[in-house]
Order: sequence, then C-alpha cells, then structure tokens
Amino acid sequence: MRVEPNRVVAFHYRLCEVRQDGSYSAWIESSFGRQPLLYLHGHGNVVPGLEQAMAGKRAGDVLNITLTPDQAYGPRKSNELIRLPIKQLHNPPTGKNLVPGVIVGVKTNQGVRNALVVKVGKFNVDVDSNHPYAGRTLHYQIEVLGVRAAAPEEIAHRHVHGPGGHRH
Repeated sequence: MRVEPNRVVAFHYRLCEVRQDGSYSAWIESSFGRQPLLYLHGHGNVVPGLEQAMAGKRAGDVLNITLTPDQAYGPRKSNELIRLPIKQLHNPPTGKNLVPGVIVGVKTNQGVRNALVVKVGKFNVDVDSNHPYAGRTLHYQIEVLGVRAAAPEEIAHRHVHGPGGHRH
C-alpha cells in the first residue's frame, strides 16, 4: 500500500541540521529504538516538506531528504520574541529554576504554547516562542515501516488514534 491521503503512516526518523557550509551536524533527534511515529497523511500533521516527500512511498522505503526552513518549521520570526509578566506563565518553575534556556508554557487565547526563556527579570520574562528548529535547514533520514487505511474516526478527527496516535 502506498502513502496517499487518508492513510496512516508509521515511520522512524533521524534528524540533523545542515550547516551553512553544507555539512551535517550530529543527529539531534531520532525515533529509532523507540516507538515509531504515526501520522495521518494529507492532513498537515507533519511538516509540509516531509509530507510531500512521503507521498507515494511504501513500507520498507528509506528516504534521505533535506528541507529548507520554508519546507519545515518556517523562518525565525522576530515578533515571537516577547516580554510578559511571569504570572502569565503556565505552571512556571519557581525561584532559581526560572532561568534562560528553560522551556515554559505561556497562556494564550488559543491555550498554552511552549516558549524558550531568554531573560528573567523580577516581574517579567523574555521568551522566544519560535519553534526550536525555525530558520534551520534540516536533513531527515526516514524509514517507512507501514502504511494502512485510516479508520473513519481518524479521518473525521484528522489524526491517528490508538497506540502511537491520539486517544480521546
């Protein structure tokens, strides 16, 4: 069975950054040795370039793809660097644990969104809510493990249910 819209795809991946000189960093993420990732193809549940590259593939296929920021997590946006009151954080670390480099939840009108602490003041915190890989060219090594037809509920909810997916 080939990867096409409304099919559930199981895959493993490794991810590294492509440096300015074209060389690759060490692997920065990998699902190998863990549960595979599952996604519902054609519903925007993975980055656009990855979904496009997976189209037409089958179980057993191995892909090596390089994605520009526009094909992956987008460019870094300066308006994602914001200063806000510490009280606007969702379950913030306390005391000396709220330091630059910590990931925190920020309360928004759309719910809680993760952000990286850049600077901490007495009452305010500067955070960067860009995706950590925004602005980066990324190289993926992918192994397609399986492809199946999606259940009607998965199509209606636009994501995978059950093991490796979402439960309601």
